Amino acid sequence: MLRRLYPEQPDSFEFTPENLAWAKAQMTKFPVGRQASAIIPLLFRAQEQEGWLSRPAIEYVAEMLDMPYMRALEVATFYFMFQLAPVGSVAHLQICGTTSCMICGAEDLMKVCKEKIAPEPFQLSEDGKFSWEEVECLGACANAPMMQVGKDYYEDLTEERLAELIDEMGKGDVPKPGSQTGRFSSEPASGLTALTESKGDKEEYNASVDLAVDIGDTIKRIDGTEVPLAAPWQSSGQRGPIGTMGQERPRSAAQQDEARKAAKKTEAKPAKDAPADKTGVTKSEAQATSKARPESKREPEGTEAEAAEAETGEKPKLLDAPRDGGADDLKMIKGVGPKLETLLHSMGIYHFDQIAGWTDAELAWVDSNLEGFKGRATRDDWKGQAEKLASGAETEFSSRAKKDRIYE
Repeated sequence: MLRRLYPEQPDSFEFTPENLAWAKAQMTKFPVGRQASAIIPLLFRAQEQEGWLSRPAIEYVAEMLDMPYMRALEVATFYFMFQLAPVGSVAHLQICGTTSCMICGAEDLMKVCKEKIAPEPFQLSEDGKFSWEEVECLGACANAPMMQVGKDYYEDLTEERLAELIDEMGKGDVPKPGSQTGRFSSEPASGLTALTESKGDKEEYNASVDLAVDIGDTIKRIDGTEVPLAAPWQSSGQRGPIGTMGQERPRSAAQQDEARKAAKKTEAKPAKDAPADKTGVTKSEAQATSKARPESKREPEGTEAEAAEAETGEKPKLLDAPRDGGADDLKMIKGVGPKLETLLHSMGIYHFDQIAGWTDAELAWVDSNLEGFKGRATRDDWKGQAEKLASGAETEFSSRAKKDRIYE
């Protein structure tokens, strides 16, 4: 299905200060130079703030992540969770239409939407307050039929109850999410058949509904003030997502901006006589200036674009030969096989303590110079593994490799 941008676009977009702080915190989840990995959560937060994704919002996020506009547009148009046209100003109803919900009455719910909102999905109601669509399975099959509004699920719905919910939301009320028939979570609709001795000990609401009730207005657009900003991956010693585990990562957006000065981007480089501009188009490919790609008025977050020929990161200290005791068995690092070990030796890397001592910038240099294996050092956390092995300890992989003699 071809997805296009809405013909009528706003003039600009900016995150609220709280959403901007949240977005910058998300960027610190990823290794230096890999902030583009945050594209989906940042686009989705932009949608949560405005209700839909406009072209200025997509370009704003692209500039934050130092990405060509087209790359961000490709992501936004690929995933159907991104709304590329305005939705209801009060609520956009997502009706689950997959098997369990369909059997239990999803088509009746969609009939209500057609009568009370608009005849077709994604059409705005006459007052502009509501829109609706059918979506694939939302994972609440035991509580079918159901719908999602924002971050909340409304479950065990009937035609009558859905009509009431729409009326309540239209008046400015915030209906309690969760089961609309009084179920605590997803126990049998007819009542508990086991573990009945603790039936009266439960809280009034399950954790999801309880949080929604505490927040209050969970239907309004998200501006970042709903809950305190939390970024536990920035805490000292906290292990982060795969790809950053074990690294000494910058712990704030400001620190990461500084680190990016030492670790340049690892993107494909254009020919020397055709440097790329920040849209990602080389001079040899560039066409006449067009409104389709306006000149950006904002500088990208972080540092200015580096020269195309600049070497990525900082070259670590390398050896001409292994030390007197001989080279360490680098194959004990998960992800390093015989071929990659030979490549590391040719680069001057022979010992665990060399790898354990790499800085973020040096790690970026190694990753960009592993011909045929680019990014492997970060992905497999060589630094974290090497720190253990250099201290004389074993990793789970090295223990198994020795026990099973996988390299003999």
